[in-house]
Amino acid sequence: MSTPAEALATQIRNIETKTGQTLTQIRAAVAGSGKVKHGEVRTWLMETFGLGYGDANTLAHAAAGAMDGPAPSANDALDEIYSGKKAHLRAVHEAVMAVLAPFGEFEVSPKKGYVALRRKKQFAMLGPKTAERAELGINLKTDIASDRILAQKPGGMCQFAVALTGPGDVDAEVAAALRQAFDAAG
Repeated sequence: MSTPAEALATQIRNIETKTGQTLTQIRAAVAGSGKVKHGEVRTWLMETFGLGYGDANTLAHAAAGAMDGPAPSANDALDEIYSGKKAHLRAVHEAVMAVLAPFGEFEVSPKKGYVALRRKKQFAMLGPKTAERAELGINLKTDIASDRILAQKPGGMCQFAVALTGPGDVDAEVAAALRQAFDAAG
């Protein structure tokens, strides 16, 4: 399994190939776009270069220079994600990690407000949705027959999502869906 830095370098190389632009050229284009906020930059990159959400999101971070310095440690990032009124949701995070641990190796990639869970590709994302609940997004092309694990609108980062208010919500149904997504991610 590659390191996060190696995975990022590969993703940037692939984006450069897709767009025909170097990262330096893309940064210059973003600077000239007049877009400043992360979401605006991401949307502009999707529209301008025909990129998917994940590639555009990575480029939005790279364009802002956010990838130039040392990355925060996973624990630092989790402390920030699960802070203040959301601190109690860290127990939900730990319950999901406990379910995943026996499945095998995977990468936990902290983002600004959530963590991406990856093997060869992202299979889930987890983070606070509100101060009262976390959301587990699941990437899975096959259907999940569940009243709790809900299909999401096409074009989003995950095909399914489930609200989790406490560690007890990470039950056999959630574990089975995670296992499917984990296996499908390679």
